[in-house]
Order: sequence, then structure tokens, then C-alpha cells
Amino acid sequence: MSTGGSDDGSEQGASPTGPGTQPTRPRPASIREGLLTVEDHLEKILRGVGPLAAYDQPLVESLGLPLHEAFVAPMDLPLFDNSSMDGYAVRAEDVAAADRDHPVMLPVVGEIQAGSARPFAISAGTAVKIMTGAPIPRGADAVVPFEDTDRGNARVQIYAPARPGARIRPKGDDVTKGDVVLPEGTVLGPREIGLLAALGAPRVKARPRPRVVVISTGSELREPGTHLDYDSINDGNSYMLAAAVREAGAICYRVGAVDDNPRTFQRVLSEQLVRADLVVTSGGISKGDHDVVKETLSALGTVEFNEVAMQPGKPQGFGRVFDEQTPIITLPGNAVSAYVSFEVFVLPAIRRMMGRTPYRRPMVHAVLASDIQSRPGVRQYVRGVFEVTHRGAKVTPLAGAGSHLIGTLAKANALIIVGEDQTALNMGDTVRTLVLDRPF
Repeated sequence: MSTGGSDDGSEQGASPTGPGTQPTRPRPASIREGLLTVEDHLEKILRGVGPLAAYDQPLVESLGLPLHEAFVAPMDLPLFDNSSMDGYAVRAEDVAAADRDHPVMLPVVGEIQAGSARPFAISAGTAVKIMTGAPIPRGADAVVPFEDTDRGNARVQIYAPARPGARIRPKGDDVTKGDVVLPEGTVLGPREIGLLAALGAPRVKARPRPRVVVISTGSELREPGTHLDYDSINDGNSYMLAAAVREAGAICYRVGAVDDNPRTFQRVLSEQLVRADLVVTSGGISKGDHDVVKETLSALGTVEFNEVAMQPGKPQGFGRVFDEQTPIITLPGNAVSAYVSFEVFVLPAIRRMMGRTPYRRPMVHAVLASDIQSRPGVRQYVRGVFEVTHRGAKVTPLAGAGSHLIGTLAKANALIIVGEDQTALNMGDTVRTLVLDRPF
């Protein structure tokens, strides 16, 4: 029975040599000549994009970025011995005999609050009132909490002994100066950012978030909320892809839909490159008469269009454009095809540019809840619902395989992978699954 564990199997292949990569698997025999495998096309993309240059980033903006170099603690934490409770700093030997029946009376010679810059010292037979986080005065080696005293101000009665070191947080007890506290590649989350701030680091060296421009094409597309004619539709792709870009950790610039006019598309694309590390387009790359992306970019000679042995998402393209040599990934126009293509090709590219590994979403094994039929020669990505039950992980295929059915896409939280040489998966089989809402 599957437990829902991740797997770095053959689906993880085809990527440049280096961290987060796996060997390329053999080409399935059932794929017809002229089609690229998923691994072929992904390898081309990953070789065509590289990690962005790292530089010092403001700590407040570093969430989700991987450290470019290990962070070495520049100081101890705590920076000084301090009290872990409100109470009285004392010498342990002075209160060794204290109990409720025979309290020890000590004069209170001062008070230390957290943030107090004035050094303090106590002598034998005295006490200092102290607050949580305040530095331990010189000469004291223990703290008696208020609960074990009468809370006196001028003089205090101590009702319990305190061993040396009691309720004292020693200097360097948490972090020692010179320790590697965060290794290279650590993805910064709230906890790591909190540690860096506590260690006094206002900036960290990390790769920036890639700036990704998303362009959808089609004369029939309209902005959501505007009037629809009988032959027009809302532009859902650019919003979906923009959200996916942001979810991947990149910065997105969404461009409104561009008409099926080569000159218009080329002008818009050229104008956007000033703010783009990567361009992603949807639509206009199949075999129609008005496939503006393919027509325009083919003329440049720097973008290659191929058919990939996958369903949905057969037509794909990748290359670099104009003098800037900005990488561009072109996706199909049907909503499900665009989303699956993003997951399989664009997401790994963004993660590679950020320096995040693994590039590809790890697979999870799950038990199939109903049968799936597939044609040989293509890798099929079937929408499904993944869940973990008391029996283990299972995934249920959703009805409707059409690449335009965005309603079922919204219900799915997983993609079930049917291999190129498989024609059927049966209920009860253990299958490879990409769980879409699982962070990695």
C-alpha cells in the first residue's frame, strides 16, 4: 500500500548536470519519429536558461529566495548572559539554605530591565531585581523567580534555593559566533529570516526573483469584466499563468491579450523585454492560419517549435528573442494544455533561474481509484484529486479529458502520469502523481 512518499524516478530526468538533476531516461519505443520526448524539450529549456546573478537582497524581501552562500554567525546568541524569568539575580551560595520556614533575607541594591545599558555588579549577600532578557549582573550566578520570593523592593525574602546557572541563558547558548547557521542553498522562510535578523543581517546574498512577462494571444480574447461579443471569450490564460508564476516565487508582469497580428505581437514583445528575464506566451503556436506567435518568432530564426509526445500540450516552443537574447517559452492556447505545460516546462525553468532545487516537482506514489485509458506514444497528464486516507495515498481521476475544460482543472489538485508505453492504468494500481498544492 502506498504511503504517499515522494519519488525521484524517471519523470525527474532530463536536466543539465548539476544540483537537482537526474540522468536522462531512454526514449520510449512507442513515440513516433519527429516528436520530442518531454525530457528532450525540458532539457533544451533548462540548458537555455541559467541561474540569475546573485546580489545582496534586503532581508525583508528575501522570503522564498535561496541563499547564494552559507551564512556564518557574526555574533553569539544570546549576545550576553541574560535572565530567562522575572525575579532576583543572586549568588547561589547566598540562598543555598533558603526554604519557606527559613527564608533568606537580602537587601535589593538595584533593578535591571531588558535593554538596560548600565553595567551592574552585586556583592556577597545582596540581590538585584531583574527582568526577563536583562543582562545578568557581574557577581551573580543564579536567578530566583518572583514566585519564590515575597517580591520585596528594598529587601527581599527568598523562599527557595537556586543552583548555579539557574534561570540564566548563557552567552552563545543558542548560536555560537563563527558557526555556519544556514548552509548555501537554504530557502529563506519566516524562521530563517528571523534568525538572520536576530544576527544583525539587514541584507543577504541571494539570486533575485526572475521577472517573467506573460502574454496571451488571440483576437477573440477580452479582459474579464468587459463586454463579450458572440465570438469572444474572457482571457483566462494570462491570469492563470500569472498566478502560477507568482506561486513559483517569481515576479510577474501580465500583458493583456494581443491580437492575431504579427506586427502588433512583435511590437508588444519588443517593448516588454526591458523588464523580462523570461517571457511566457500562450496560444498561436499550432498549425492554424493565424498562429501569430509561431509566424512571428519563426521568422527570427532563434525560436524552435516542436511537437512533444505529451497530452495535453503537444505544440511547444523555446528560444531567445531580439538583441537582448531573452529566453521565451511558448505554450499552447487551450487552458489545460497551458497549465500542464507550465507545470512541466516553465516551473522548472523559473526554479533553475532562482537557483532552487529540485527543478521539477517530485512525484508521489498513490493508489489509483478508477481506471484510465490512454493511447500509446504520448505521456498523458490526467487531472485528478489526491488525498491521504487511513489506508494511504490515493488519487481519483476526474472525468473529462478535453484540454479546454478549465472547470475540471480547478477541481484537480494532482496530475496522474500515464507513461508513453502504457495504454491503461487499472483501479488499484500504484501510479506516479504530481501533487500540485504540495510545496517543494
